[in-house]
Amino acid sequence: MTPFRNTYNRPKVLSTISSRIRLAAILLFALTLMIPAFAESSAAFATDISAAGHGHILLVLPFDNLTPAQPVTAQSTPGTEQSSLDWLREAAPEILNSRFASAGFFPLTREDRLYALDHLGLPETFQPSRATALRIAETLDADYILIGSYSVIGGSLTLKARIIDVAKLSLSQEVTQSGPIAQLIPLLNSLAWQLTRKLDPGFSVAEETFRAAGSGLRLDAFEQYIRGLTEHDAAERLRHLKRATDLSPDFTAAWLATGKLQFAGQQYEQAAVSFGKVPSGDTAGLEAAFYRGLSLIFSGNYAHAEEAFAAVARVLPLPEVVNNQAVAISRRGRDATPLFRQASTADPTDADYHFNLAVSMHAHGDYAGAISEITASLKLHPNDSEAKAAQQSWHSATVGDPTGGPLERIKRSYNGAAFRQAALMLDEVEEARLAALPDAERAARLSNSAHEKLDRGLLLEAERGYQAALAADDHSAQAHAGLAQVRERSGDADGARKEATASLTRQANVDAYLVLARLDLAANNLTQAHDEASSAVQLDANSHAARDLPPRH
Repeated sequence: MTPFRNTYNRPKVLSTISSRIRLAAILLFALTLMIPAFAESSAAFATDISAAGHGHILLVLPFDNLTPAQPVTAQSTPGTEQSSLDWLREAAPEILNSRFASAGFFPLTREDRLYALDHLGLPETFQPSRATALRIAETLDADYILIGSYSVIGGSLTLKARIIDVAKLSLSQEVTQSGPIAQLIPLLNSLAWQLTRKLDPGFSVAEETFRAAGSGLRLDAFEQYIRGLTEHDAAERLRHLKRATDLSPDFTAAWLATGKLQFAGQQYEQAAVSFGKVPSGDTAGLEAAFYRGLSLIFSGNYAHAEEAFAAVARVLPLPEVVNNQAVAISRRGRDATPLFRQASTADPTDADYHFNLAVSMHAHGDYAGAISEITASLKLHPNDSEAKAAQQSWHSATVGDPTGGPLERIKRSYNGAAFRQAALMLDEVEEARLAALPDAERAARLSNSAHEKLDRGLLLEAERGYQAALAADDHSAQAHAGLAQVRERSGDADGARKEATASLTRQANVDAYLVLARLDLAANNLTQAHDEASSAVQLDANSHAARDLPPRH
């Protein structure tokens, strides 16, 4: 990267660093609950875990529309006027963020960026200079900023992007992609691959895998989704988002955005349905489940709210999740004191957790404990009138009188950055555990995890997993077979055949035979396809995939 002149100096962001340390402490407590053996080494891991994500945090800014103004004529290509292409400004960060996250980086979301703009007193549509971009990055503690532009001439789209290294104040060489505007998503995928290689020259995932990511998403649905994010009128936003989900019913990002909009409009029952459309294994699954739980609580459906929060807590037992699970349990007339105590212990600096624990303890007869916790809450928030009233009421109440308790408080906000950092930390914990295993066992576990991602259509994540498995043990037939399936799905027939063959030289297996059979069937090599399918059936007589292949004529 080449330096550029700028007088802006990046100060330390103490508030952001403090929040990371706080998150690390909370997650360390959660990890000791999930992995008892982890408690023995948690102190040594504290420093590393608090720094998770450093060096990988990216801020992708909206792309500038550099399409030259052209007079509209009868021969003009519809939809290529400069004003009608403004939706591409936000489309570029949306796709790039998704690919960077799949590649193992930590991209900041649109909500993160809007928070920073609001924090700096700038409007949502503000187009920052490099100096202002650095101020935004400083607010969010980003390591890199990605700036870019696009232009459309005669139906041909050109994308350009550069990376700013915040610490070094340097600017990378320009990366460019061009092609038909109808290929917007594959073009952005290729751009993401080039940029990823600049950020990490050792990155080994194939460009074809990047280009195949999101291949099932319709461009018209994606456009409606972006317009649904950027319209100012709520009714118009909802109309665009509904159109997006109508065009692409499996478009989980659109369902999540729809649910958020309905939730903000207090349409809780409808929001719960929309959030429920996001599968638990999706990258947005935890966020959707959290908001679904909130929607169900506000709808009065406490039983299903408890289930939703419990599902999130099994993956990431952060205090806000555990707290809301406890609220749902409490609203059903059951004792949730242990969960309220867990939330308060995980984050003792939050007055609401002490308040909730106090209310629960008082309701279930622990009056001394309730007074202690409400006092702790007031120490943190001395002006909390509800807590003051409860404290006075409980002090003056007759011993044994359980009346006078307010309702427990619900945590309404989903801290996306905290959840993403926590997930990243958990991944690092898992990597540390895998590193201690023998090579063959580590490769098997990595391959199994990659196979789960492959089943969910996450090609990029699956390839990263199989590549890691092969790095652990190049003799893993399972990893080569999995990589063959990734290559097949990304349209790289030669690469798929090479990996399947490599897998079979190590060990006969159904997956590799089926890849070869499908490739030969597509190439009209029916005899070879039949023989490969037969070999698969011999290994697994119950293989439906092998039996579904057409018989030899």
